[in-house]
Parts: sequence; structure tokens; C-alpha cells
Amino acid sequence: MELILHRVYFPTGTNGAIYLASLKVCNSIELPWLDNLKQVSCIPEGRYRLEQRSNPHFGWHLHLLDVAGRDGILIHPANNALLELRGCIAPVSLLTHAGRGTGSRNAMERIRLVTSKAFANGEAIFLNIKKYDHENF
Repeated sequence: MELILHRVYFPTGTNGAIYLASLKVCNSIELPWLDNLKQVSCIPEGRYRLEQRSNPHFGWHLHLLDVAGRDGILIHPANNALLELRGCIAPVSLLTHAGRGTGSRNAMERIRLVTSKAFANGEAIFLNIKKYDHENF
């Protein structure tokens, strides 16, 4: 299974949309692109394998594997990239500004629902991050 994250970059944050084939699963927020600097930049575009995890802080979430020059990159709930993220990706239901949105826990649940069968079957799941090439996002 492959999820696609289409990104649009802004000076104060990165907005995106996560798709499974042509189905839009949710929107996303990240830190701005600052040359992949740890804790202050979103990660590079590319294809990353996902593993599911759970902890008391985030509950169910995803871990991106083999991110060049980075570790501990997650997909987890957050609504403000500058205040709540250190390089991770946060799903959101609604984008409100660059790097900000609302309804992150609901969006995280939508990702869980679309990936649960593949995880249960032991299928490899990837996130392919790409720059959005159109004017209208």
C-alpha cells in the first residue's frame, strides 16, 4: 500500500494532502523546509516505509523509517506545526494557515482506518512525499 503526501511549501509551514490512490484521506501540516535541519525542518521529499506504533502520549501513530539524516520522525496528532512538531507530520481535518489546522485526532483516525487492513495482513505500507505541482491546492 502506498499513501501519497502532496506538499505546498510556505515560509512559516508546509501544508499537504494525504491520498490513498485518488481518495483524499486528510490534510497535513509540517514545519517549513529548512534544508532538513533537525527539529526545525520538514523532512525531504521521498518514499518512506511506515510502521505502526503506540504510546501513552500520542496513542496509535506511525513511524517513518530510513529518513536521511533524521530519526524519530512520526505521523502523529498536532494542530500547530511550529508549536507541536519537531520534524514530524501531523494529519489535520482542515487547514487553517501555513503549518496549522484543526481536527488532527479525527484525521489520524482516518489514516488508521485506511491502513488497518494492510497492517493486519503484514503488507508493507509506504508514504511517498511529493511537491504539489499545481497552482491551486
